Amino acid sequence: MTRARVLLLNAALGPLDYRVPREMTVEPGSIVLAPLGPRQLAGVVWEPERMPSDAEVGDNRLRNLVGVYEIPPLKDSLRRLIEWTANYYLAPPAAVLRMALASASALEGGRTVVEYRATTHIPDRLTPQRAQALERIGDRQGLVRELATIAGVSEGVIRGLVKAGAIEAVEIHIDDPFAAPDPDHAPPKLSTEQRAAAEALGAAVAARKFAPILLDGVTGSGKTEVYFEAVAQALREGRQTLVLLPEIALTEPFLRRFEARFGVLPVAWHSDLRQSQRRRAWRAITTGEAKVVVGARSALFLPYGDLGLIVVDEAHETSFKQEDGVLYHARDVAVMRAQFEGLPVVLASATPAIETRQMVEIGKYRELKLPARHGGATMPDIKAIDLLADPPPRGRWLAPSLVAAMEETLAKREQSLLFLNRRGFAPLTLCRHCGHRFQCPNCTAWMVEHRLLNRLLCHHCGHNMPQPHACPECGEEDALVACGPGVERIADEVAELFPEARVVQVTSDTIWSPARAAEFVGRMEAGEIDIVVGTQLVTKGYHFPNLTLVGVVDADLGLQGGDLRAAERSFQQIAQVAGRAGRGAKPGHVLVQTRETAAPVIQALVGGDAAGFYAAETQSRREANAPPFGRFAAIIVSSEKLDEAVETARAIGRGAPQVEGMHVLGPAPAPLAMLRGRHRQRLLVHARRALDVQDVIRGWLGALEWPRGVRVAVDVDPYSFL
Repeated sequence: MTRARVLLLNAALGPLDYRVPREMTVEPGSIVLAPLGPRQLAGVVWEPERMPSDAEVGDNRLRNLVGVYEIPPLKDSLRRLIEWTANYYLAPPAAVLRMALASASALEGGRTVVEYRATTHIPDRLTPQRAQALERIGDRQGLVRELATIAGVSEGVIRGLVKAGAIEAVEIHIDDPFAAPDPDHAPPKLSTEQRAAAEALGAAVAARKFAPILLDGVTGSGKTEVYFEAVAQALREGRQTLVLLPEIALTEPFLRRFEARFGVLPVAWHSDLRQSQRRRAWRAITTGEAKVVVGARSALFLPYGDLGLIVVDEAHETSFKQEDGVLYHARDVAVMRAQFEGLPVVLASATPAIETRQMVEIGKYRELKLPARHGGATMPDIKAIDLLADPPPRGRWLAPSLVAAMEETLAKREQSLLFLNRRGFAPLTLCRHCGHRFQCPNCTAWMVEHRLLNRLLCHHCGHNMPQPHACPECGEEDALVACGPGVERIADEVAELFPEARVVQVTSDTIWSPARAAEFVGRMEAGEIDIVVGTQLVTKGYHFPNLTLVGVVDADLGLQGGDLRAAERSFQQIAQVAGRAGRGAKPGHVLVQTRETAAPVIQALVGGDAAGFYAAETQSRREANAPPFGRFAAIIVSSEKLDEAVETARAIGRGAPQVEGMHVLGPAPAPLAMLRGRHRQRLLVHARRALDVQDVIRGWLGALEWPRGVRVAVDVDPYSFL
């Protein structure tokens, strides 16, 4: 090649052409360094026919490529996936490519870096910031800026601790090899049903063909052990496996289970990795040395050397949908990657999404079922507590019957879990004197009281302020009232009711890293915790044999709002948290507090009629032509100026094409009409399934112009309607 078309890591640019120097050899997929003005950027050589350029440039005007990285070229299958993702989700190809080249430092050759870690020395001058830094850093290590982020202090504080001898430098060899998992290290004893499912998955891996498979098993049925046998088959064939998890908090417990089965840890990929860890993992993934990778959704786009299996665990989870940047759904992109690579993809879930169930129904996916819990454990019994007939005492949130069940559980030295999907102490603070409500200045959202931090926080933009002593509107002191419960308030109530009980809160405020999750798991397994009060972080993945009681504090919370998936999501969430109870030899009990005992979700949970619930929900979707039978795409317009956002949204609405089988709703102010200081308007495109709605939207928006301060984002297959 004497001329190369290069997709640079700059989402604002399309592909650019460069001259290939005589001494340089490149091919499609080669990772190169190219000049752009005074800078040099990494990019990937692409086939010109697959990546048209806006303007053809003569050979005499081309600039030379600077160099080629000594990294295996991106495979054809990965380049096709990048193209498909960019086209389907209407995203710049360079933005998708950036997820594949996710470690800029990994492009360089092998070397060492200097990281820092805490020593046992305590400096004489221990300021509050230094004390906070040492407490939060613990046994972690990393670059100065990474430790500063972990500790929530400035880099100057970390450097001061280095000078004081409280933090020391450590030289790290980045390219140390990873240990290889042993597929025969500790094979499990599987039941007949588990063995049949495991053999089917192993055969799919051996066949080396595209095969989407739903592994549908009740909570506690041993789905992980079953798909581990497929991982073992991939290892025997010398191929790589990717396991996607919906939350990084689940990574550490998973790593422990993996190590027990295969003798070593898999390679982790998530946002909590240090830069050196990320670099080492990326390079091992590209060469095929990293045989098993477990990670968050971003691990899906990494350039695997020889991928043989993809597993999406808890595949129903909405956190697999990326809500900023490239708005993709990792479950669906995982299926597409498996198709491009020609390999099996396993979607494991106890509560599969309706979209996945429909693919099974029409024969596109194969289903493997595990209908019973493993090892003789039984499913918990679920009962509803009618809060209208059995209300909590005034100022309390737990019904007397739930409190009595907790007393009984404590007396038997067993563990309880209370679930409320609301962080903080209270979702709203107001003044009883003048009625003032504390609202975020950047978002259309109330400030949430967090008493652990003694601050009011916005859960959308992160804005926070100290807990005030007086109303800022009327100046009245001692007039501020916390309205409604969050997990902190429930934990306080539990502490008052059971002063001798050991109570722990599990939220993203307390479990912010895999290490914190591992600490929590260790304490639960050691019997050091009696009662857990948590959010959706505790609904999945955990296995605590001594946890026998689950209480759902507010089952109606998820049913509020206009989300078409609200009922399905509530069913999944409550079923998942109920599945934490009775996973060992002791039977489990679940009590669901609700004011709507006749709601289909509650009836299905109590009656154990998941099939009936999903059949009714599916029929409702079919009648409404909603996904998976129809298509949605949201167009979100935002600007710091309200008039610009409104006028642009109206112009987009006026320019909507008349297409058979498609209609446009809106524009209208988004439910979150202001987010991070930007005013937001929404339009919703509703189309028949067969319509190429992306092509319609691309032509529609491409013909319009709007002010530079306006952003227009398209969310294909939206999961959030805020």
